[in-house]
Amino acid sequence: MSAALEVGLVVAERAFSLSRDSLVRYAGASGDFNSIHYRDDVAAGVGLPGVLAHGMLTMGVAVQPVVSWLEGDDAPGAAGWVTDYQVRFTRPVVVDPERGAEITVTAKIGQLDTEARTARVDLTVTFEGATVLGKAQVRVAWS
Repeated sequence: MSAALEVGLVVAERAFSLSRDSLVRYAGASGDFNSIHYRDDVAAGVGLPGVLAHGMLTMGVAVQPVVSWLEGDDAPGAAGWVTDYQVRFTRPVVVDPERGAEITVTAKIGQLDTEARTARVDLTVTFEGATVLGKAQVRVAWS
């Protein structure tokens, strides 16, 4: 285990760009073809501010910095893995047809049990400066 690992330590930060193409690819992979994810007229018709990224896409993107950290040289140990991951969806991510959307993720150690070789990593996930995932927590373990 890394001697520097402690509660409050930021272990990863990253920004992700989503485009309408990202939404189409995710729809094909997930089977979620709800038209609010690709048609402006449908999104507007149901009172949305625009075409929305799939919540599960946002959730999946947000955990990637933790996965990369677990695979990197700064990880707590060899063969680290995610044991649990939960979020609450608090705000939609509107994907502009021209500019797309940028999501930023900060991953910080929220709880650490060095004896059990586990940690809770708290994620701060924002879009346009506002949090889009609440209580986003990743539980990790390592050998």
